[in-house]
Amino acid sequence: MEQQASTAGASASSGAGKIKHLRWYICGLLFFAATINYVDRQVIGILKPTLVAEFGWQDERIYAAIVFSFQLAYAIGLLLAGRIMDRLGTLLGFTLAVVLWSIAAIGHAVANWFPGLSLPTLNLDATTGLSVVMLTGTAAGFALMRFLLGLGEAGNFPASIKTVAEWFPKKERALATGIFNSGTNIGALITPLVVPWIALHWGWQWAFIITGLTGFIWVVWWLLIYRAPEKHARLSAAEFDHIRSDPAESMTAIPWGKLFPHRQTWAFALGKFMTDPIWWLYLFWIPDFLNRNHNLDLKSIGLPLVIIYLIADIGSIGGGWLSSSLINRGWSVNRARKLAMFICAASVVPIMFAAKASNLWVAVGLVSLAAAAHQGWSANLFTLVSDTFPRRAVGSVVGIGGMAGAFGGMLIALLVGEILQRTGSYVPIFIIAGSAYLVALLIVHLLAPKLEPANVD
Repeated sequence: MEQQASTAGASASSGAGKIKHLRWYICGLLFFAATINYVDRQVIGILKPTLVAEFGWQDERIYAAIVFSFQLAYAIGLLLAGRIMDRLGTLLGFTLAVVLWSIAAIGHAVANWFPGLSLPTLNLDATTGLSVVMLTGTAAGFALMRFLLGLGEAGNFPASIKTVAEWFPKKERALATGIFNSGTNIGALITPLVVPWIALHWGWQWAFIITGLTGFIWVVWWLLIYRAPEKHARLSAAEFDHIRSDPAESMTAIPWGKLFPHRQTWAFALGKFMTDPIWWLYLFWIPDFLNRNHNLDLKSIGLPLVIIYLIADIGSIGGGWLSSSLINRGWSVNRARKLAMFICAASVVPIMFAAKASNLWVAVGLVSLAAAAHQGWSANLFTLVSDTFPRRAVGSVVGIGGMAGAFGGMLIALLVGEILQRTGSYVPIFIIAGSAYLVALLIVHLLAPKLEPANVD
């Protein structure tokens, strides 16, 4: 089958119109999808002080419940998205995901149109514990749109990781993952530049509408350009052979039941469960932290957030480059990935001091370092899946791990809301953030000490 695919790829690409290094153009598509994905999800974090003032969400747990709705849907979506990408393929599957999340992003602009809406959510109270409460009116409208947004955005990473596994040999996957994953930081960087300006000049509703429309532009681009390597008429035979230079493998679908028993699945899933919530913390609460601790508003918050996510972007590419570079120098995949992950994990620890920093730029520097380290960590953690599983299982395993990360995000949303409501301090929150990665790396190493391939057959 692999030989037939190679022959087909060579034949299809033997005519005029070949694109040199086409796989990196495909990586560019993934980069822009990640950028749009993070713009759409971050808008609410930038606008939190505005929305709190307009709708009277003085209880921190209201905003936490709205964030929780996104995380709940993201967890459900990731459970389904990996399997959908494996079944439908990335061309159709990715298209459906982006269309759904773009509609939901625009829908935030009308979230206050349903005053009679009521939705159940969870609340974490230090006295009563975890309980079900009802969100009503505008809060319920925002929770509904965040839920739909989470369902759609859950398709981004399973589709992107699967595309990388299909378009890149193993030795290039960490770098490709780091590049497309850096789009998340570009999205997070663009948002504080664009959203405050739109909100100040045209109103907060247009911030959601304009950012949401960009997804539809990407869909047109994706449908025009993307095809699987075996079907892409503009892929050269030489590049096709390079992409398929790893040993041939079966493409028969693997049932989920064969993935859960493997330690490699749990190493990835628990790594995501421990560390994904910290990124959600940065995304949804750092604007509030800067507002609360350093009195930044929509007019002044842009530059600090730009710096944070610009440095995070460097971390994403640097983390992927580091392990790939070590592998190219003869290091084993196991040693290279874990050394890179250890450096990233250790670099997050100083964020524990950010909440006590009286100087704005010291706080920004500590958060920036932690954000960059997270992105470098994430690039390598994602690549563990393609290191240990065949391409036909990558989408499903990434979906399982992403679901675990989203569950962790659900918990951190409730926990942060409760901590802020009771203490008004980010100190305990950043202590949790600073310690999570080293614990996660220990768990990953104990479950997959050698990163040996999972025997799914």
